[in-house]
Amino acid sequence: MPVEETGEIDLTLRQVLQDVLGLSDERVAQLDMDSGLFGALPELDSMAVAGLLTEIEDQLDILVEDDEVDGEMLETFGGLLTYLVKKWAED
Repeated sequence: MPVEETGEIDLTLRQVLQDVLGLSDERVAQLDMDSGLFGALPELDSMAVAGLLTEIEDQLDILVEDDEVDGEMLETFGGLLTYLVKKWAED
């Protein structure tokens, strides 16, 4: 996948996190590949995960299968971004 597409997915993910979780511009800008998500962001609880994944699916035009959702994927920003880049390339 070209770097520019990965960058677009990164920006989309940041925007979705901001919109769905109500994170500030500053918090979203500080996210790096090792930044914790599920369990680290109080805003991202089990109820918010469904909304987050639905919005990601809509924005990236992908389908996240239930059996693909696990703690590792949601543990860090980098883990989720890596999953989305691979998933987008498949579709």
